[in-house]
Amino acid sequence: MTTFWTPEGEPVGEAPDTRSPLRFLRWVLRQQGNLVVVGVMIGVLWQLPLIVGPWIFGRAIDAGVVGNDPGAIATGAGALLAVTLIGALFGILLHTLVVRSWLISLYGTTMAVTRKAAQMGHVLPRRSPTGEILSVASSDSDEFGAMTEIIARAGSQLVSFLAVSAIVMATSLRLGIVVLVAAPILVGVALPFLRPLHRRQERERSRNSELTSMATDIVAGLRILRGIGGERTFGRNYAQQSQSSRAAGVSAGIWQAVIEALGVLFSGVFLVLLLWLGTQEVLADRLSIGQLISFLGYGLYLIGPIRTFFEFAQKITRSMVSARKAIAIFEPEPPWRDRPVPAELDHHDGLTDELTGLTVRPGELTVVVSAVPEETAGLADRLGRYLPPDTEPVSEAPDEGLKGRAARVARSERARRRAEIAVRDAERARGDWGVRLGDVDLADASFADVRSTILVSDTGSQLFAGTLQDAVDPHRRLTRRQAEEALLAANAEDVYDALPGGWQGELDERGRGLSGGQRQRVVLARALATAAPILVLVEPTSAVDAHTEARIAERVTRLRSGRTTVVCTVSPLWLHHADRVVVLADDRVVADGHHDDLLAHDPTYRGVVARAMNEEVAT
Repeated sequence: MTTFWTPEGEPVGEAPDTRSPLRFLRWVLRQQGNLVVVGVMIGVLWQLPLIVGPWIFGRAIDAGVVGNDPGAIATGAGALLAVTLIGALFGILLHTLVVRSWLISLYGTTMAVTRKAAQMGHVLPRRSPTGEILSVASSDSDEFGAMTEIIARAGSQLVSFLAVSAIVMATSLRLGIVVLVAAPILVGVALPFLRPLHRRQERERSRNSELTSMATDIVAGLRILRGIGGERTFGRNYAQQSQSSRAAGVSAGIWQAVIEALGVLFSGVFLVLLLWLGTQEVLADRLSIGQLISFLGYGLYLIGPIRTFFEFAQKITRSMVSARKAIAIFEPEPPWRDRPVPAELDHHDGLTDELTGLTVRPGELTVVVSAVPEETAGLADRLGRYLPPDTEPVSEAPDEGLKGRAARVARSERARRRAEIAVRDAERARGDWGVRLGDVDLADASFADVRSTILVSDTGSQLFAGTLQDAVDPHRRLTRRQAEEALLAANAEDVYDALPGGWQGELDERGRGLSGGQRQRVVLARALATAAPILVLVEPTSAVDAHTEARIAERVTRLRSGRTTVVCTVSPLWLHHADRVVVLADDRVVADGHHDDLLAHDPTYRGVVARAMNEEVAT
């Protein structure tokens, strides 16, 4: 079982039970167990007209019609009206309760996914594809809501079914036994059909998650796709995947229709059997006309519970499929573990990376230059204590065509691969990190202390939907003047001017309404607004023109004066402002010094910078 923790080390709520799909579903129900129990009780009262209505009607027939007693007819009609009003009242309450229960499961799962994403951070996409995560938060959470609804409804109908069986058995033991055993037998006959339905629903679920992942990638890279003319290729791939998902949905729908048809067929057979047996009882003078009519009423009523039990089996099957997917999201634990007594970080010390030999002096602007962008990106990850993006997430999608033991083996193999990634991440995160602040290895400090001391803003940093103030100052810690200073340093004041409402102007998800340069500058403003003791920026101005970049470099240098700042870039406009320039080659520091000295005496540096200048002129 996983545990959610805040950055301060405090547990957050009850974490999902991930030991098995069944245990996970029990955890979902436990979150609102009292609500489900109340739903069952209200559901029984909702069905009160169907439970006692046929009995009242039969008695009215025998006493009022056959016995020619108008008073008995009036009494029966009044009783039917009373129980009908009770049923209507509790029907309204049940619907309200069911919707509430559904929403609690739906949004509770979404919140749990959000907490898990916040807990795992950049590690979660290493373990599970983005589409799987989004599917659990959306479609699977809806399945869990449907499960709580059907359990409350099926539970109430089970109680009602037993009550009706008792009433029937009190009148005719033979017919009562038929009613009591009919439902389990009919549902049991349909159980073999649930296994193929389960397989097809798994296939539909996995293809839908793959389609979601593909859509997410296309939306995130749409600007690039348009730049290289790749929209048609990716659109064609998306169309093929959507057709594959449609085919899987049709296949699952066919089997679901088969099961529902069996429910209708078996219910009809049961009703015919009950009518035949009841007629025999009347002919043998063991039943009255009113009792036969009551039995027929109960026979018609029992079609509902039988079909509900079929629906229960289907929705539990779908929930089991979703639970297996959800476990893959909730099961991973963060690889970081603080030492029993964490060391304290002092941001006034120098920062050292043992792999490259880089030393960042405190209070200076250090620009790191490399001909290979992956080297500086990897360096930034290490400085911020981020795991490198060197693993592929393991999808929970079942292998096509595998059944039985082969499917179980494939599932075990996926679990083994996820466990291998988890072990590798834990070994990296809990051993010596290889980056020291002063004499303290980052692994010896608390994770919260590292995050509050060293901030990394790279090219993957995103904007979220909300106001401009939310984007620049999400924690609302800044004064108006401080926020404006950060926005001005990032040269993003044009965004403020362009948005209706200024600071309260709304940004779309991922800042879609902004240009690439505007989005990058707002991200930079957000990083600057934190006033982090140590700030690491990776290509912070790659999407802006030279004049804007020059202003940003000058303003950031002035704003960050006296604080440790590392900028990974090859832009000459930043190099002029650097207190120190460090050159990387093959993941090692090969030169360092001032820009002018390196440009005059170091051919490696001169080649990298010259190429950057040529690319800038070409664009």
